Amino acid sequence: MALPVREQAKYWSIATAVFMLALWYLGDVMLPFVVGGAIAYGLDPLADRLERMGASRVLATTVISLFAVLVFILMAVLIVPMIVSQAAGLFESAPDLFARLRDFLSERFPDLGDANSTLRQSLASIGATIQERGGAFAQSIFTSALGVINAVVFVVVVPVVAFYLLLDWDNMVAKIDSFLPRDHAPKIRKIASEIDKTLASFVRGQLTVCAILGVFYAVGLMLVGLQFGLVVGFIAGLISFIPYIGAVIGGVLAVGLALFQFWGAPVMIGAVAAVFIAGQFLEGNILTPKLVGESVGLHPVWLMFALSVFGSLFGFVGMLVAVPVAASIGVVTRFGTEQYRMSRLYKGLDSDQEPDAE
Repeated sequence: MALPVREQAKYWSIATAVFMLALWYLGDVMLPFVVGGAIAYGLDPLADRLERMGASRVLATTVISLFAVLVFILMAVLIVPMIVSQAAGLFESAPDLFARLRDFLSERFPDLGDANSTLRQSLASIGATIQERGGAFAQSIFTSALGVINAVVFVVVVPVVAFYLLLDWDNMVAKIDSFLPRDHAPKIRKIASEIDKTLASFVRGQLTVCAILGVFYAVGLMLVGLQFGLVVGFIAGLISFIPYIGAVIGGVLAVGLALFQFWGAPVMIGAVAAVFIAGQFLEGNILTPKLVGESVGLHPVWLMFALSVFGSLFGFVGMLVAVPVAASIGVVTRFGTEQYRMSRLYKGLDSDQEPDAE
């Protein structure tokens, strides 16, 4: 006999509370395992594909792990220092950029040249603030990240956790399936399948899109000759998971920098703008339809809300689990909506009663 709904709700509520408390008190400890699990989840389809090609699970996991370590080392040695250097240079040059903007506006609009004008003072203070706070902000991010994710975790713990989770992923899924309540196993499997589909479509697909766009923007801007092109492309690609926002922010920043660097050369300014126009065409017509799909049921506003809430409550580890939790809540909500539409509460008492024969 199945447990009453009230008893089931009590047990599921307890499980949810335990999960939240674990995130609250053990966030720093859980971080390498969450990161390793996320990496294993993302690489599991590739391991399955190698298995279908004839490789054993051990061989597939080993090959993927070695390739991932190689990519990480190349990024750490070649790309990350360039991004950090350009970001620092952008912060340092902010006062000069705003001063040049102030002079430009003063030439075109003489009334703004007054030293006491609000706009003039605002531009000067913004540039000084970015220079003062930018380095401190970057340094605080770096030091806080090192406080939570130190070099030992990155170099040792996370790869080891990811390797073993990837190696045993299918066995773990089967083991978890064996513990499902028998009365509800089919529905739980259906919901879990929908959650996996949503995560696979959004996380794997959207991360791939962001990476491709980041490389495209960075390479394109660097080929055009834009200063700080690498960091601008990195920023644009990083936030491209929000439709149009990445291109708008990156495009405004890049064109703004191009106006100062290439003033008097409209062809070069147009070339910078063309990089983002081409990127939007590539994203909207090729990348997103192929890698993400038309709809994954995870609205950008809902995603940003989940990231904000979990980030403020549980810190960095909360931001990592925000996407799967948001996807899970979305799928469960849609499932509950379907159940509601089939219920007597929605259809009414007469929905399951035949009219009396006269």
